[in-house]
Amino acid sequence: MQPTSQDLPPPASGDAGAAGGLSFAGDLRQLADEAKVLAQAEIAFQKSRAAYAGSETKGIAALLVVAAVLVFFAVVALVTGSVIALGPVLGLWGAMAAVTLGLLLIAGLCALGARAKLKRMMAVISDEKSRG
Repeated sequence: MQPTSQDLPPPASGDAGAAGGLSFAGDLRQLADEAKVLAQAEIAFQKSRAAYAGSETKGIAALLVVAAVLVFFAVVALVTGSVIALGPVLGLWGAMAAVTLGLLLIAGLCALGARAKLKRMMAVISDEKSRG
């Protein structure tokens, strides 16, 4: 059985066919206005996020500086303690030389690791440039 016009529900108040309803151009204008309001709200939200991140960054940076200074002092204490602890075994000059050579060995290993990573990175970059 086919529905008749009597079986259909009445048009909603916002439909274009209703008396006094918006036209297609009016719908587009309303959509553009709502998009503009949404964009302004999004911009305001992102500005507040950036301001919050900026204010928190100062505190984070200060804590990282304090942490770095404390780590430096801890390493100095470790080196000094190592020299003092090895003093009776190796003598003062021997302890100083052993700790210094140990630190130079660790620094050299770190430098070799950095050089290997640099070579690997340069190989990847040059490979991607040749592809592109």
